[in-house]
Amino acid sequence: EFSNRDLLHKAFTHSSAVDNRLFSNERLEFLGDSILGMVICQDLFERFHDYLEGDLTQIKSMLVSRRACAKIIKQLSLQKFLRVGKGMNGSRALVGSLAAGVMESLIAAIYIDGGFEAARSFILRMFDSLIEQANAEQVRGNFKSMLQQYAQQHLNLTPIYEMLDEKGPDHDKCFEVEAVVGVRRFPSAWGTNKKDAEQKAAFNALVELGIVPTASPQQSD
Repeated sequence: EFSNRDLLHKAFTHSSAVDNRLFSNERLEFLGDSILGMVICQDLFERFHDYLEGDLTQIKSMLVSRRACAKIIKQLSLQKFLRVGKGMNGSRALVGSLAAGVMESLIAAIYIDGGFEAARSFILRMFDSLIEQANAEQVRGNFKSMLQQYAQQHLNLTPIYEMLDEKGPDHDKCFEVEAVVGVRRFPSAWGTNKKDAEQKAAFNALVELGIVPTASPQQSD
């Protein structure tokens, strides 16, 4: 429960509802954005021990997005408490950017009123299911991550990727790569770049290990 109700009131005050933007939630939104990012980064770092920087960054980008923040605000039905100017009264459904701003402002208000642990607890409680969902979505589209998780959890090994061959002129090369887990080598794969070839080689390994069914993998970006 808030001890400073004025702070909570400010967190739900859009700049269109006040004459001076200093009395709106814009400054709180600025602070809340940083607190949210820090808490999410720490949780991902501690939750997913086997993930590389790129994997963590992809999941983080899904979680701190305005879409994710807006989704939580709407699930909590908090958008109805937002104070907006008369010209915006007809848009109580709130566009995503406004709802996301409320989430960030609320996080900052909780931090100022109750301290970091209160803000951290609120963020993790609100984002826990989204973290698992974002992780599942990221893994499903990343065969290298899937292979790495399986190899480290079940074999206590980390996959490596060896380039076997490359063909074509400099402007249009193709690369052949194979995945290696311990002493086991899996069927190689060709790709239009090294990243694509590694993803396809990881897919071949997952098929041979029985982790995914046989099908053509999606080409990575």
